[in-house]
Amino acid sequence: MAKQKRKYKVVVKEDYCKGCNLCVEFCKPQVLKVSENLNQMGYNYAEVDEGKECNGCMICTLVCPDLVLEVYYE
Repeated sequence: MAKQKRKYKVVVKEDYCKGCNLCVEFCKPQVLKVSENLNQMGYNYAEVDEGKECNGCMICTLVCPDLVLEVYYE
């Protein structure tokens, strides 16, 4: 039986992101990018770059000082 590839989903709490972009820098598969939009605090927040697949490493959740990222198994 062939092994199924797991799919992961990254969720960003955009209104709480302060735009430090550590998650963007440390994301190896480059799933995250800096948004052109501003959140309610006036920061360019991190957002998921559609079309790219998360590998589930969760490094983004470890480097985020404000705990605004969550990674889920789909």
